[in-house]
Amino acid sequence: MKVGIIAEGSYPYVNGGVSSWIHTLITKMEDIEFSLYTITPEQKGEKDLKYSLTQNTIHHQNVELLSKPVYQKTKYRLTEEERLLLFEWFTFQTLDPKALLLLGDAEKIGPAESFFESECFYELVQECYEFEELYGSFLDYMWMLKSMYTPVIHLLQQDYAEVDVIHAASTGYGGLIGTCISAAQNIPFILTEHGIYSREREEEILQSAWIPVVYKKRWIQLFHHLSKHAYQQASDIITLFERNRGYQLELGAPPEKTAIVPNGIEINPALKVNVSKPVFHIGSIVRVVPIKDIKTMIYAANQLKRWGCVFHWSILGPDEEMPEYAKECKDLAESLELNDTLTFTGKVNVNDYLMGFDVCVLSSLSEGQPLAILEGMAAGKPWVATDVGSCRELIEGREDDPYGSCGFVIPPIQPDELADRLRWLMNHPDLLKRMGQNGLNRVKNDYLLEDVIGYYKSLYIQRGGTGGRHRISASETV
Repeated sequence: MKVGIIAEGSYPYVNGGVSSWIHTLITKMEDIEFSLYTITPEQKGEKDLKYSLTQNTIHHQNVELLSKPVYQKTKYRLTEEERLLLFEWFTFQTLDPKALLLLGDAEKIGPAESFFESECFYELVQECYEFEELYGSFLDYMWMLKSMYTPVIHLLQQDYAEVDVIHAASTGYGGLIGTCISAAQNIPFILTEHGIYSREREEEILQSAWIPVVYKKRWIQLFHHLSKHAYQQASDIITLFERNRGYQLELGAPPEKTAIVPNGIEINPALKVNVSKPVFHIGSIVRVVPIKDIKTMIYAANQLKRWGCVFHWSILGPDEEMPEYAKECKDLAESLELNDTLTFTGKVNVNDYLMGFDVCVLSSLSEGQPLAILEGMAAGKPWVATDVGSCRELIEGREDDPYGSCGFVIPPIQPDELADRLRWLMNHPDLLKRMGQNGLNRVKNDYLLEDVIGYYKSLYIQRGGTGGRHRISASETV
């Protein structure tokens, strides 16, 4: 069996939750062959790899989102039916995958740059502009369509290896490729959303300065449109927790296709307790990037110091992804005279530190279902985390959870509240072990990696083995 996996802006070039999830999925299924397609802004090479590709990754294709412009003379032979199809797709009136196949047909459309200089495209822009009744300039509208659809056409016109099942780790451009491959090769399409891609892009667009206000709504519509395409084409729409499933349903995912398959973790019995702990030890397992809001941790550490608390805070994780931000964080810690209290370790073996922590902290602005929290829970560590993604569900449990809380959930960007919760835990050492045990019990029951691997392997076999004729229902378990 050959399974294609599509990663956008992540594996194998970026460390983090989605990359780790894909790497684990491939590594744990040695008897399945994988083709990997990675969408990146620019060409990447071996020097950029953060993960070593496994032996059963038989094919890896780096697909650039944008490439050097290509111009060629093309005789456009679009029928009136095809022109209408493009018009309806450009104006978000249709989810017909034939529109994607048409845009991916280089013989009919030609490369994006040539198509955009054609009379056919100019007439199409006129029709779209009149239909949408926008008040911006026509020239700006035309340039917006060009920038919007250049990556779309470029991605659709790539050659993709034949596989038995295609699996995308997001909607957006990854879901677009998955939809197109599924339609072109007539194979099943599995979609797993860790975060809700279209909602994340919506937030970015609303905050952006480069998109004129009049066109922000249209950019948002594009990513919602791509999500709906993926939801329609997919045989299975999977996410990690109930809140995300609710978002998927709001965005048009058919309920009968949806399922919740949480992240999983292995319990490591070899972890040893670090008995030499002269002070209360706080740990954070994070990439040093803005979305993790490292500065809130630093300000919380400063508050603890002002209160006279005795502690050490270790921030474990790579800091080369956004070096400017990492420098800002380190400079901030130095300016607050925290160098003896707070340590940036860089990328390390988490297991060498984990059992030495009294409590773990995650202060992210946005998350899906953080593997870092599961790592800490599996080691019996209590948590203080922000109320984003599924953090509350992980720490407090679902409605029918019998285990109890394994820590505290706080609002984002609240360093004083973070410090207050940590101080409370310092003053109640008798509860640390009980909270840690609650989390460990929850992991053993709900978040084991072997269950996740079993689910996906069974799904691959059933989809790829029957040409997509049988679908696992949301209630079916493996």
